[in-house]
Amino acid sequence: MNNSTRIKEVTVNGNKITVINQHEINFISLTDMTVGFNEGSGLIGKWITNKNTIEYLSVWERINNPDFNYPEFGIIKPL
Repeated sequence: MNNSTRIKEVTVNGNKITVINQHEINFISLTDMTVGFNEGSGLIGKWITNKNTIEYLSVWERINNPDFNYPEFGIIKPL
């Protein structure tokens, strides 16, 4: 990691969650966030394949990513 990257941990309900700040943007560890749940990281798999999540990611990419490959994403979307 470079000099503009800072790593810290926050504790929520006794679970440590990693937060990485890079170029003034925070990234939170989804895996760390699921540790306190029965299904653990399996929740991420359920979330990422949820129809609403996929639609959200599609909209976010179209707004924020000028190189977004919409036709390629269309292959994933029906899942």
